[in-house]
Amino acid sequence: MSYVTATHLTKRFGENTVFERVNFTIEQGEFVTLLGPSGCGKSTLLRSLAGLNPVDGGQIWVNGEDITHQIPQERGIGMVFQSYALFPNMTVEGNIAFGLKMQKRAPKDIQREVAKIIALVDLKGREKHYPHELSGGQRQRVALARALVVKPRILLLDEPLSALDAKIRKHLRQQIRDIQTELNLTTIFVTHDQEEAMIMSDRIFLMNKGEIVQAGTPEEIYTHPANEFVASFMGHYNLVAANKAKQLFNIETPWKVAIRPESIYVKEHGRHYDKHISAPQTGTIINHQLLGNVIRYQVDVGECELTVDLLNRSSERLLARGSQLELLFNLNEIQPVRA
Repeated sequence: MSYVTATHLTKRFGENTVFERVNFTIEQGEFVTLLGPSGCGKSTLLRSLAGLNPVDGGQIWVNGEDITHQIPQERGIGMVFQSYALFPNMTVEGNIAFGLKMQKRAPKDIQREVAKIIALVDLKGREKHYPHELSGGQRQRVALARALVVKPRILLLDEPLSALDAKIRKHLRQQIRDIQTELNLTTIFVTHDQEEAMIMSDRIFLMNKGEIVQAGTPEEIYTHPANEFVASFMGHYNLVAANKAKQLFNIETPWKVAIRPESIYVKEHGRHYDKHISAPQTGTIINHQLLGNVIRYQVDVGECELTVDLLNRSSERLLARGSQLELLFNLNEIQPVRA
């Protein structure tokens, strides 16, 4: 049996079914992300694992133990919330020590464990500070330390980075991943940010409307979307209707086909292309966005609008709106996707 096993999990709020008969397994030490749009059920599923939302059906097993009906305090699960949920009248030390005091640990044990975890989350020198004296990133690290100090067998993270600015967010997500790897801690992370999920996860469970529509490694989900929803949610895929796929790529399929923006090239005259590169198609630039090292073009190709990502090698190569160009498609990267 896997370390975490969920079978036929169902949760309703009155007449509203959030998810129904959800199944998954997670191995010990894995970092799994629940990814999906707002309202898809990912946070409710996380809270159900923690015992904060009792399920209406199904079972949850952790390390061979059925915890479905255990109260949260008995589950051995730590949780970090988006809102930090720190005690404002307690110092950093006090907040972190709170769980150990509830376990009635000896004062010397508490002092030792708190000092270790403060060093782990890089909060040395902040021990006597109160939450209002800390930055958002520091408060989130206190919340993380408070969850880790009691040595949970599973760590749950409910969009803990969404309130932080981009620079702190990037630093803290790497710090969380490093700590998780060092402790070999089974972790389930909730986010709606595709980039965050791709960077941090061993596996992603992509959710939509209360279902896990695809589970796999970041590379598997990015390169082999299971259906139209996955293709549209991940990586700005171009979805091309079947009749246009025949016209542009000479591919016959009853479904739409998906191709990533980086799998479309602008033809460079005098360059030799391999057999898996299509014949050129003339297009007209509708618009472009400068995304730092990438320029994202919107190109009209025979009444079909495509997103094309090109490396921003030089400002002199920026193509203006209305420019014509010839597009080539990597045929190995084009795949039919079901609705």
